[in-house]
Amino acid sequence: MRKSATQACAALAIAVFALAGFSDEARAQETDQATKTLVLFGDSLMAGYGLAHENGFAPKLEAALKDAGHDVEVVNSSVSGDTTAAGLARLDWALVDKPDAVLLELGANDALRGMEPSQTRENLAEILEKLRGMDVDVLLAGMMAPPNMGTAYGNEFNSIYPDLASRYQVDLYPFFLEGVAAEPSLNQDDGMHPNAEGVDVIVKSILPDVINLLQTSDAS
Repeated sequence: MRKSATQACAALAIAVFALAGFSDEARAQETDQATKTLVLFGDSLMAGYGLAHENGFAPKLEAALKDAGHDVEVVNSSVSGDTTAAGLARLDWALVDKPDAVLLELGANDALRGMEPSQTRENLAEILEKLRGMDVDVLLAGMMAPPNMGTAYGNEFNSIYPDLASRYQVDLYPFFLEGVAAEPSLNQDDGMHPNAEGVDVIVKSILPDVINLLQTSDAS
């Protein structure tokens, strides 16, 4: 009977370990399959200014990601009119629930207001420092100064984004409005904000970079 009891205990122990292993594997798979969270942190260009909700950048990007097979919740923390200084001021509370990744798009309003590029650079650097401290993967969307600001201003401003991307080792999408800026048919009447068709162009262009960002987040 002692031998039978010993064999029973051994069998029970094996079953418990096997069950524990299965449980750990199940939890790992559940974690791998969990919905990712991507936060859009920008200004009116991502906030959906002048557009019906369904035509905004956030819902269209989320739909495109799902169509590409990625289970991602896109949280739009963009505010129309935000400068880099305003974005920096609200960053902590906007990202209180740590996301998996952030698409950062700020600086257009700085250039439109003629703010010193050195200040824009400093603000964006501090935002990236904070995001790095949170261990959040970032895709930095670049911006370009309007031509009427002059060559010297434009050169100084336009160099901010590639410089910071290199310094902080984050992915760079060189120009958020690529293919849309200065195209009347793709912009609203103000000539600055994309219309629904313009948003489609932006989403299609930036989608591969966003997918790469999320895959980087998966790996880390």
